[in-house]
Amino acid sequence: MNFISRRDMLAATAAGGLLTAATVASAQTGEPILQPQRPGHGGTDPGPRNITRDLQNPDLLVPPSTDHGTLPNLRFSFSDAHMRQESGGWTRQVTVRELGIAKSVAGVNMRLNAGGVRELHWHKAAEWAYMLYGSARITAIDVQGRSFVDDVGVGDLWYFPSGIPHSIQGLGPDGAEFLLVFDDGEFDEDNTFLISDWFKHTPNEVLGKNFGVPASLFGKTPDPSALYIFPAPVPGPLSSDKTADPAGTTQRFSHRLMAQAPIKTSSGAVRIADSKVFPASTTIAAALVEIEPGGLRELHWHPNTDEWQYWIEGQARMGVFAASGQARTFDFQAGDVGYVPFAMGHYIENTGTTTVRFLEMFKSSYYADLSLNQWMALTPPELLEAHLKLDPQVTRALHKKKYPVVPA
Repeated sequence: MNFISRRDMLAATAAGGLLTAATVASAQTGEPILQPQRPGHGGTDPGPRNITRDLQNPDLLVPPSTDHGTLPNLRFSFSDAHMRQESGGWTRQVTVRELGIAKSVAGVNMRLNAGGVRELHWHKAAEWAYMLYGSARITAIDVQGRSFVDDVGVGDLWYFPSGIPHSIQGLGPDGAEFLLVFDDGEFDEDNTFLISDWFKHTPNEVLGKNFGVPASLFGKTPDPSALYIFPAPVPGPLSSDKTADPAGTTQRFSHRLMAQAPIKTSSGAVRIADSKVFPASTTIAAALVEIEPGGLRELHWHPNTDEWQYWIEGQARMGVFAASGQARTFDFQAGDVGYVPFAMGHYIENTGTTTVRFLEMFKSSYYADLSLNQWMALTPPELLEAHLKLDPQVTRALHKKKYPVVPA
């Protein structure tokens, strides 16, 4: 019986992305090499098996011996989400229906072709966004009737409060892809207030009376199913869409996250965006985290709310401590969604050979975390010794300053 260790699995997947079924099958017997066992524990799995999925989740197949108890699933991939394809792009979502534990936040991954429009709409949940690719133009007005128009590119954010009407349009040369985050796990992208839908369900004579024109001028609006994401000409320069509005311009609904100076160590960096630096974003706080190979997002927890994650690139594992002797480890790669319930301790380790980048998001106006290392450093050493019986070298290495990514 052939066997590949967890360390070998991580090294192999890091070097080659994902191992293929042929790579992990014995040339002599056709038997899978990867097995759910470690010395003295587990056993072989003769099949049926999905080798690709096993290799994507080595810490589920061969979990660390420190894992224990029962925790809900804290990972779901956008690759497993239903893809809605429209004439101007596509969209897919991960909500509480896909990831049952994620009750506070939901996410949508959307692509708009050049000129593609996410039609004028609004919804009950607030919308926070991170630009993943390309560029887009966003428009909105606020309740005072003040307008907002801006062009956003990779790494930029936007935030529209609940009920605020807005639109998004892909720009040249190749449109945009972005992540949308909503402050309600029950959010459903198929249940938004569309301008075309309202027109189709309002009598023409009422529309005429409302706009002060003949009712005969209405009735030509396309079916809303054709307009959700639809093609249109690429707009001209930003200046051409900025109207001379007597009511003035509203507060900025966009933010240049990459222009912020990061909290940086030799092993990574963190940029935090909450209402302190992005005043419009009153219900979503976020951090963009980068971890270099071998680096660690330190052991920590969040004292204010659950954490919803989106993984942009690289591969990593996350260990979650849920108290009462419960702990579980999950593996992540680009396009995955992760979740950490309120106050649970966790760490994130880069297990690949390239930089890991992911977003931490919270249904909160502010970002907050507590560092295990800092807590211990600020606790009387005699008290630590009574609890943990630590070697003096450990206590001397503790640091009173917080390092979100442990310096190498």
